[in-house]
This record gives sequence, C-alpha cells and structure tokens, in this order.
Amino acid sequence: MQVPVSAPGAPTFIRLLAQAAGTSARAPALPLARQLGEWIDWTRAVSLSRALDGPAQPAEDSASPDAAALLEEYARIRADLEDAIRKGPAPAADSAGFTPFQQHIQAMQRAMLTATGYLRGDLRELLAAGTPALARLAEVDAAMEAALSPREHALLQPVSAALQARFEHLQQSGTADWMPAFRHQLRDLLLAELDLRFQPVEGLLAALRSP
Repeated sequence: MQVPVSAPGAPTFIRLLAQAAGTSARAPALPLARQLGEWIDWTRAVSLSRALDGPAQPAEDSASPDAAALLEEYARIRADLEDAIRKGPAPAADSAGFTPFQQHIQAMQRAMLTATGYLRGDLRELLAAGTPALARLAEVDAAMEAALSPREHALLQPVSAALQARFEHLQQSGTADWMPAFRHQLRDLLLAELDLRFQPVEGLLAALRSP
C-alpha cells in the first residue's frame, strides 16, 4: 500500500500510516485543488457551490445549543477519547492475536466518528444563529462534510489493516519485547487520527470564538 503524501511535511497521520504499512510515502500526483475535483462528485459539487455562492439561509426558530456548555463538552469528549486511546486495549493472552487491538481500533474509530458528528452539528447550529458570515460558514461546512465523507472513509479504512500487518510482522520477527513498541505505534496513529477527525470541529470553534 502506498500513501499519497509528500514527505517530510506531510500530516502526522499520513506519515504514521505509511510507517505502519511499511511503505515509503509518495508525492500527490495532482495539486490539492484538482484532487478536490476528483474527490467530489457533481451532485455534491452543486450543493457546495450553492452554499458558497447563495445567500445564507435564515436560522430556524429553535433553541440553539449553549456555547459555553458546548465548549465544555468538546473539551470533555476530546479528553475522554485521548485517555481511552492512551490506555489502549486490556492485556490479553498471546492466543488472542490481533483481535483485541482490532476491536480497540474499531471502537475508537466509532467513538471518534460519533463525537465529531455530534459536535459538528451542534456547532453549526450555533453558527447559523449568528452573523450572516457565520451562517454561511455553517452551510459550507455541512456541504463539505457531505462531499468529503466518502474520501475520509477511504483514507481511514486502511488503519486496521496496516496495524494488523505491522503486528504480524513484529510477532514473526522474533524480536524480544516488541509488544510495547507496537502499542506505542498504535497509540500514536490513533492520536493522529483523532487530531485529523477533530480539525473541522476545531475550525468551527475558532470561528465561534472570533470577534
């Protein structure tokens, strides 16, 4: 497996995924703007164009989430996810193989997806109730999420397979005490994935805090 990224300035997640897969990173074949054109189908492109060019939609007459409470919840959710990733799966018998780690990866990815989706939705509600510029940002973010979710899924899907291959390689290498090194690699890759998944949330938070 090759990871399309230019080293050494690549995002941490992509570089760690390439290391786990045991491959060298390669530079993207296309510039970012053209890559986005390849990733977004025409129906989602139309929705994104409307969000960018059309008038901001008025906020619905409903109670928006409380900003201070949402900021506290964001901090708590993120901290809980980081703690669970750092803790890792409980020790298991050697006969269990990669299974406990696979279950841990899947559980963490589901938790990250659920948390970021929830926070992103509530942040958009807050922004939509603000200035026209913030309301426009909420619309654009919703369109971008819909447009890029399939690509995000494709990018994150190899994590478990790459780590399983790494686990099996280290297991078969005969290297003494390799498990701590593998757990460290697993932790770092999941923390990098957490950072990647939370980038849109933190972008919306930055806009909310802006004067």
